[in-house]
Amino acid sequence: MKPTAILKIIVDIVMTVLLMLLMAFELVGRSAHEWIGLGMFLLFILHHVLNRRWSQNLFRGRYTPVRILQTACAALVLLSMLGSLISAVPISRVVFSFLPISGGLSFGRTLHMLSAYWGFLLLSFHLGLHWNMLLAMIKKACPSLTTAGPFSAGMRRLLLRAVGIVIALYGVFAFFRRTIPDYLFLRSHFVFFDFEEPRIFFFLDYLTIMGLFIFIGHYLMKAALWLQVTVHSSARTSQMSCLHEQMAGSEWTKGAPAYEQR
Repeated sequence: MKPTAILKIIVDIVMTVLLMLLMAFELVGRSAHEWIGLGMFLLFILHHVLNRRWSQNLFRGRYTPVRILQTACAALVLLSMLGSLISAVPISRVVFSFLPISGGLSFGRTLHMLSAYWGFLLLSFHLGLHWNMLLAMIKKACPSLTTAGPFSAGMRRLLLRAVGIVIALYGVFAFFRRTIPDYLFLRSHFVFFDFEEPRIFFFLDYLTIMGLFIFIGHYLMKAALWLQVTVHSSARTSQMSCLHEQMAGSEWTKGAPAYEQR
């Protein structure tokens, strides 16, 4: 496996871990949160550098349902990341405290919360869109992971789907239990943290919420692929039908008497 591919996997895994830590703002502390956020943004830039071919081909080729879905998600992720960075500057007390910026605290906090929660869901969804590719890269790097154990390939596939469904269902419960819609639509301007709750419960809930949107992204990608294949097959069938009609018409014309051709 190429070093670049291995680096892509490492960057994606580290970004996922940092994303979880960023959502636990009050639990990890302000200073740690700001430095983790800066690290996340730098990894986000590295991620785009490693996948620069995608950006270079952005305005080339035909836009299929799959490509439209991926491009729209990537654009929204970029907006949420920029929103997080821009809003972090005026409210920072550690990383950007050296900048002579005053004012804009209320707007900065609101934008930061909005960007953070939408970014969390969009990045999870983005991961789901590329889930098959990520699994293929891991499988190539560690083939033993897919062959070890007493179960057949088909049984492992069924078990993984069952686990995915269970995680997604609990993720729906955790999504509302943690009042995520209130933060997404600004029904609340302050995030509530239960400091008496064991931190493991917080991270498990947010991990299942991430799993829910990975699940949604993964199966929406499957739907987009199905739509793409269906549209392509229909177009191809239509083209073949027109071609056959033209050929049939041509054969009839060749065999017709001269006065009929006139």
